[in-house]
Amino acid sequence: MNGKPSVGTGKVIVSCAVTGSIHVPSMTPHLPITPARIAESAIGAAEAGAAILHLHARDPEDGRPTPDPEVFARFLPEIRAATDAVINITTGGGHGMSLEERTAAARRFQPELCSLNMGSMNFGLFPALERIGDFRHEWEPAYLGMTRDFIFKNTFEDIESIVSEMGAGGTRFEFECYDVNHLYTLAHFLERGVVRPPLFVQSVLGILGGIGTHPEDLLHMRRTADRLFGGDYVWSVLAAGRHQTRLVTMGAILGGSVRVGLEDSIYLERGVLAESNAQQVEKIVRILRELSLEIATPDEARRMLGLKGPARTAIPAPA
Repeated sequence: MNGKPSVGTGKVIVSCAVTGSIHVPSMTPHLPITPARIAESAIGAAEAGAAILHLHARDPEDGRPTPDPEVFARFLPEIRAATDAVINITTGGGHGMSLEERTAAARRFQPELCSLNMGSMNFGLFPALERIGDFRHEWEPAYLGMTRDFIFKNTFEDIESIVSEMGAGGTRFEFECYDVNHLYTLAHFLERGVVRPPLFVQSVLGILGGIGTHPEDLLHMRRTADRLFGGDYVWSVLAAGRHQTRLVTMGAILGGSVRVGLEDSIYLERGVLAESNAQQVEKIVRILRELSLEIATPDEARRMLGLKGPARTAIPAPA
């Protein structure tokens, strides 16, 4: 393709990943666990400026990641009723879930947007074991430790099946690319017509098993995406842990959108835990505005990404 700048670079889409499946409750008391807290935290992030809310579910009793659509059903309607932000439901789920389990909520609620990991990979969470003194729940050390011998599975067949099934209802995708090879996998599906532009390409940096966190890593991801997708994509950046602010800021300077949230980092600054997702959103929004960058509204994000709109989802109104 022609290497033109990606679409939508006039405004920055701020995404917020509210709880995820990476961090365990023992790491921070501020991780949203119950449906009520997930809803409250997501709504606060939207009010702070997040146009997209990326959502996982947790077992309300012990905080472990759960794929259960019934748990999603306890917070999705409330979020939809309180904000016009784009709801983005995971298809990555949590470690150890089957493909059917981790796509169950997305299949049921047919959201505007789903995350989609663009390949199978080592996904190491086990270094966190050395940083946690006391565990609140028995499941936590085993969950982190099993990633020494774990591969997150998303084969070519898995990816195509998710795109085909979800795409049939108009759902589009946040293509999560953890390394350069994932960009080439996405280009393969684009060439075959399995996916269509504009692509929402999320560069994920700092996960053990994926690309690193050096600025050159970020630049390499950007240059490769430009070469492969030209003007047919919206680029966004997320970075794990302490690398979050500096790398998403760098991405925004390079014309990209950004993702923050407690899924990606539990800190607000060095040594200071973020007390809410809204705090992280407020911080990046302030930085973006100080850089003279404009923040996209949810409806602007919908136009940039070609989304179907909330009325065409299966997320119900609150009971």
